[in-house]
Amino acid sequence: MSTDGLYRLLAWVSAAFPTGGFSYSHGLEAAAADGAVHDRESLERWIVAVVAKGSGRVDADILRDAWRAAAAGDEAALAEANRRGCAYRASAELALESSQQGSAFVAAYEAAWAKSMGLARSAHEICHAAAFGAATARAGIGLSEALTGYLHAFGANLMSAGLRLGLIGQNDGQRILAALELVVAGAVVASLARGPEDFGAATFAADLASMAHETQYSRLFRS
Repeated sequence: MSTDGLYRLLAWVSAAFPTGGFSYSHGLEAAAADGAVHDRESLERWIVAVVAKGSGRVDADILRDAWRAAAAGDEAALAEANRRGCAYRASAELALESSQQGSAFVAAYEAAWAKSMGLARSAHEICHAAAFGAATARAGIGLSEALTGYLHAFGANLMSAGLRLGLIGQNDGQRILAALELVVAGAVVASLARGPEDFGAATFAADLASMAHETQYSRLFRS
């Protein structure tokens, strides 16, 4: 990967890139409220499951398909990957999380990096993973690197949510990120090897937590 590509990848996965990810906990706030997640060990298990078997797994495959479509200049395949990424969400809040961050990513990308993403915001919602896949492909960033950056940022945002919920301290947060290194690497390899018939997720506890969060009385996060 070129220096330019690395620079853009670091910029687009940075917490400073204005996607609004900090305002979402992906159901973690509800899991913390009912005690299912309460310390470093339980938070780490939760994040590992979501990254490897939950929404992270779905997003990895959407990103992969969008990257390949954009690299091939196949706008129809890119649109299809985006539609599937928008549709495959277990709750209203998880759908909002993906589409809001996707629209914000496209707006920032088109304002600063390129004139057009190639995803028509007026036609349908924008899936964050699809937008990220298209952007990285057009920037010459390798698919493995794009997947690694996206999944790292996804897991880091969940860790940050746990930190702000008071479940862990800073050092435990770094221990979780260190533990995620091999998890993310394995998730990247698995996504690259999977066929389209193996699309999906299996994290029912996280999905149920997201649904419960929609009616939670006191909330810090939007999901």
